[in-house]
Amino acid sequence: MAAEGSTGPRGPIVVGVDGSQTSVAALRWAMAEAGPTGREVVAVTAWTHPPPGESGAPADPVEEVAAAHRRDLDALVRKTARPGVAVRAEAVEGEAKDVLLDRARGASLLVLGSHGHGMMLRALVGSVCGYCLHHATCPVVIVPARPGDPDAGAGPALATAEYLPGSIV
Repeated sequence: MAAEGSTGPRGPIVVGVDGSQTSVAALRWAMAEAGPTGREVVAVTAWTHPPPGESGAPADPVEEVAAAHRRDLDALVRKTARPGVAVRAEAVEGEAKDVLLDRARGASLLVLGSHGHGMMLRALVGSVCGYCLHHATCPVVIVPARPGDPDAGAGPALATAEYLPGSIV
């Protein structure tokens, strides 16, 4: 949280984490951004579990699937941790776009990694990113995919911090 009397950003920095290279870069970027301001980082992974009997449903009970997602997220947070940055990890059952928008209510930023798949907007930022850009109630930062770059995500490709939520720069 920003210092008393500060006019700096308030609220946590929420980061969507799916284990991809770009989501790891987004988490690193968010931690670097949070450090100087004292904001908390909330690393969020969303997962779904089809009902038993549905095609493609895993044989593991929901609790085991949830625990596996939580373990993976916790390991990733530990691996990318920065001294002095508070990080809360949340593994939430639900569609990624819905979970991220819910968690981003009251946040100072929503940070996502771009996968760069699909057509038009999706070619730039991905379907979840595009949806969040249009529906988020806070500024959104998209960290670009940079194939072959070991320090992928050194800076955001698209930031709406100076504009209305959902605007495209």
